[in-house]
Amino acid sequence: MDNSTIAAIATPGGRGGIGIIKISGPKAVSIAARIFSPAESGATSSPGPSKTPAVAVPNDIDSHRLRYGHIIDPDNGSVVDEVLLSVMKAPRSYTREDVVEVNAHGGPAALNAILELVCKHGARIAAPGEFTQRAFLNGRIDLTQAEAVIDIINARTDKSLQVATAQVDGKLGKAVEQIRAFLVEVLARTEAAIDFPDDVEEIADPARIGTEVTARVIEPLRTLIRHHIDGRVLREGLRVAVTGRPNVGKSSLLNCLVQKERAIVTEVPGTTRDTIEETININGYPVILSDTAGLHATEDPIEALGIEKTVENIDAADLVLFMVEADRPLVDDDQRIFDRIRSKPVIIVANKIDLTDDGNAICEIPASWGTTNAIPTSALYDRGIELLKDQIIETAVGNAPLELASAIVPNLRQKVLMEDSLNAAEAIKQGLINGTPVELVAINLQEAIDALGQILGTNVKVDLLDQIFSRFCIGK
Repeated sequence: MDNSTIAAIATPGGRGGIGIIKISGPKAVSIAARIFSPAESGATSSPGPSKTPAVAVPNDIDSHRLRYGHIIDPDNGSVVDEVLLSVMKAPRSYTREDVVEVNAHGGPAALNAILELVCKHGARIAAPGEFTQRAFLNGRIDLTQAEAVIDIINARTDKSLQVATAQVDGKLGKAVEQIRAFLVEVLARTEAAIDFPDDVEEIADPARIGTEVTARVIEPLRTLIRHHIDGRVLREGLRVAVTGRPNVGKSSLLNCLVQKERAIVTEVPGTTRDTIEETININGYPVILSDTAGLHATEDPIEALGIEKTVENIDAADLVLFMVEADRPLVDDDQRIFDRIRSKPVIIVANKIDLTDDGNAICEIPASWGTTNAIPTSALYDRGIELLKDQIIETAVGNAPLELASAIVPNLRQKVLMEDSLNAAEAIKQGLINGTPVELVAINLQEAIDALGQILGTNVKVDLLDQIFSRFCIGK
């Protein structure tokens, strides 16, 4: 592992009350000692030349204590900023290396000036995710916990944050390690049976071993894979495309759902010519809404491009809100649109109920559409919107949503590896039933163990690690 000292601004760009520079590595404390002057040194609190030379922080400074003082350029004695500085000695730190954090004022000029000083005196700029990568490589966290850090950063709702926090606490890692430990035990017994067939009898009972593999490997892996499917919407968000003919109220619905004038609404058909996207929170689930151009035949080249984007957006959507006019019979264009989207999960939205005779009746939905249910709404007057929100979540996660208190939600990489391990485990069980030679069973056992090891990071390739941590921000 690279033994250099790394540094980065750990807070978001722009202006703020506080900004943090994080330093990690063998030179972290000595760098702080060169550029930090504790308040007791008498350094001026104003930028400019210091009247007294900087007093270095001793290298044996107490760990996990906050000190007040100033960052001073040792070359000219000028004060850069008034700060709070904390030192966290290894191994009691995020990376299990010596870590220094400088809490400065949150302006970009001050933060960049401090970072320049830190790099000038022996550090380098950290790569994206390098702090968390070092925490993994130094054994403080496993790879499932490291990957959960990015999920916490990207969490958009309380529920997605709750799931990500459970992963950081190690729930997924412990579940995977428990399965892997059992497989390692079975592999040890199998290899013993290969080497000492007359002395080892446990592997001679294939029915019992097969039952144990089902109970302790196959079923837990199936549950975890199912949790990926159930929980994907929490991690990535539910992609919902709003489509329909021009001027049926798609943009009004988007504005109503996001509670702001996000899309232009006029009586002129075809106003929306590009996809407008917004993320909203519905009952704790992140929902990515996109308002698309109305689907219809057109010779306008710009409008045609918008319609092409609409088709792409529908193809990528998890759910389609198909909007029709409640106050008018369906037309041929409605049927053509439904034929285009019928392979997707669809919610029919009968909009403009405020224009119907009794304010509730809606147009007749053909039986050939496979459903007679439609959500009556008036996007203009905010009617039926709460019912629509409930239907969106029910369609996405079903009537029995994921129980977050015990949720272990693998990401896509982890799910694929679990499927590999599951396939190998099922081959193990089948091999035991069919009397397959134990040498071949041992190969399947090793395959299952290796796949789970890649989830935990015990045998993951370096280029894959780089790919995983490249998704992080630089300061984490």
